[in-house]
Amino acid sequence: MLTEDQKIIADAANRFSDEVLAPRAAERDQACAIEPEVFAGMAQMGLLGMTVAPDFDGAGADYVSYALALMAVARGDGAVSTVMSVHNAPFCAILERFGSAQQKQAVLRPAARGEFIGAFALTESHAGSDASAIRTRAVRRGGGYVLDGTKQFITSGKIGRYAIVFAVTDPQNPKRGISAFLVPCDARGYVVTKIEHKLGQRASDTCSLAFDGLELPADALIGAEGEGYRIALSSLESGRIGIAAQSVGMAQAALDHAIRYAAERKSFGRTLLEHQAVSFRLADAKTRLEAARQLVLSAARLKDAGQPCLEQACMAKLFASETAEAVCSAAIQTFGGYGYVQDFPVERIYRDCRVCQIYEGTSDIQRIIIGRTLNA
Repeated sequence: MLTEDQKIIADAANRFSDEVLAPRAAERDQACAIEPEVFAGMAQMGLLGMTVAPDFDGAGADYVSYALALMAVARGDGAVSTVMSVHNAPFCAILERFGSAQQKQAVLRPAARGEFIGAFALTESHAGSDASAIRTRAVRRGGGYVLDGTKQFITSGKIGRYAIVFAVTDPQNPKRGISAFLVPCDARGYVVTKIEHKLGQRASDTCSLAFDGLELPADALIGAEGEGYRIALSSLESGRIGIAAQSVGMAQAALDHAIRYAAERKSFGRTLLEHQAVSFRLADAKTRLEAARQLVLSAARLKDAGQPCLEQACMAKLFASETAEAVCSAAIQTFGGYGYVQDFPVERIYRDCRVCQIYEGTSDIQRIIIGRTLNA
């Protein structure tokens, strides 16, 4: 039950996925890079500022449209969808909600137009799920701040032009002592110390960062001092809806490949689809995938209605990410030995989808949050 606008957005994103993303996904995986033309095409379509208001040069789309577009992009290339997800929410979403007028004018507008890619730097080597344990410091000096510390597993840490960085400004107050800063990635003292070599989503750069005496003006602060923890948590709903949508898109790609292969490949004089063992496996995969899709769209509709939807976003991410791995595994099984080699795309898609159970909150964290609602 989609509106006409939602259908138009989904159709356009799916065409882009089929014509631009999917044909070169394996090349991007091998090259560990996304060609600039991809981002230019996404910018032209409004995919890099989807939910940002038109007043700030965004597309002003609703979250259902955003979820549908992410599903489509992930179906073509999971790595590209991760860059899109992080750029839209949390990067643009945080700036639109908490940024100053100057930050919105100078950074949010061009970000929403897709003129550059943004990064989100919260995680540290010892502080993943427990964001309150970060150690990066921002110390007041003169009229601004000096940033020192490290971050790990930062999407677009190398290709980004700006990063939202979280640092401790009051060491005596673990949660209320964290602040958020808008940091230019070309600033002196911003150092990419390592580009991670990953199981999947290799085209999307994931970096370790170091901040070595990086000087920031006072107006780099996002919101008020001490609001960083709240700002970081503010994007959980939209971020988890995004990861859930990515999971559905990647799983859909794997299932589509498996169905086509099973319809063509013959064994014992019949196509694989005519064997009940294969058709039942794919029927189960299709059913679970549809359930995941509806959980994602339900959470997105609640978000559009202005209703609290953290629980629903967590359930969507938990179920969709774990379903994606199961569906991709079923696809590999359908291909048999061919599914295990790089000559066929399901091997890459399986690698790409696995991280969806880890970033934006692990499956364990999703279960903890959902579990807290059981007695509510």
